[in-house]
Amino acid sequence: MLTVPARLLGDADRAGVQRLLDNEPYAAAQVAEQVYAYGLAWWRTEARIFGYGHRTLESVCWLGHNLIPVRAGRPAVAAFAELAALNPRGCSAIVGPAEQVHPLWGLLRDPWGPAREVRASQPLLVTAEPPVPRPDPAVRLVRPDQVDRLLPAAVAMYTGEVGVSPLADGGGPAYRRRLADLVGAGRCYASFAGDEVVFKAELAVVTRHTAQIQGVWVAPQWRGRGLAGAGLSAVVADALRRVAPTVSLYVNDYNAAALALYRRCGFRQVGTFATVLF
Repeated sequence: MLTVPARLLGDADRAGVQRLLDNEPYAAAQVAEQVYAYGLAWWRTEARIFGYGHRTLESVCWLGHNLIPVRAGRPAVAAFAELAALNPRGCSAIVGPAEQVHPLWGLLRDPWGPAREVRASQPLLVTAEPPVPRPDPAVRLVRPDQVDRLLPAAVAMYTGEVGVSPLADGGGPAYRRRLADLVGAGRCYASFAGDEVVFKAELAVVTRHTAQIQGVWVAPQWRGRGLAGAGLSAVVADALRRVAPTVSLYVNDYNAAALALYRRCGFRQVGTFATVLF
């Protein structure tokens, strides 16, 4: 039970936090994965989670590599912004439901400085049905001995999507470790032509409710051949069979080709995200 409107949460609050996250199975997936795995003690993940509510927990906000609000109305947004602004910005993005991210960024714009980019509208899509396009049998889980073959494609995708290289400022070793961890967990998919990656995608977030796909990419010289739909179908089919009861993702609303692809593969919109990149 909360005794003040907003405060730092700890492991004693875990049950209440998990109940709240379970009520947002897709929008809160990134936070839920961390809480389910590590609990709420900041020293386990070098992240903090704030809660808001006068008597019971109404909303939470994760502050780690990203700042992620969950079920935050205007009073909660104001309280979370006040807590976050007590320290210089350390996160690389604010991400979450658009109706929460935009007012949160409005309050943090001055203390945290300018954003590199604001992606104002990103449809949040979900499917629980087997995909319609025929899955590409060449798309398989990446083996641990294929990490270095996958790495250049992962770097190219990240750089094109985010606008900066994950190898910048000495980030290469950490990025490779993250990729190797995903491969070891059975969450990276790819097809190869020799040593070249043709298609790739990852399950970047996994909870008991959903597997969230990120990093869908086709090598430039292989585009225009229908490989993205067949590759994504292979990922969705395997994730539904092996990992979670639903598959989700979010995409920029101006990416018409990607939106059309996801809809062909059976995804439906359940919300709208926004992302502020620093």
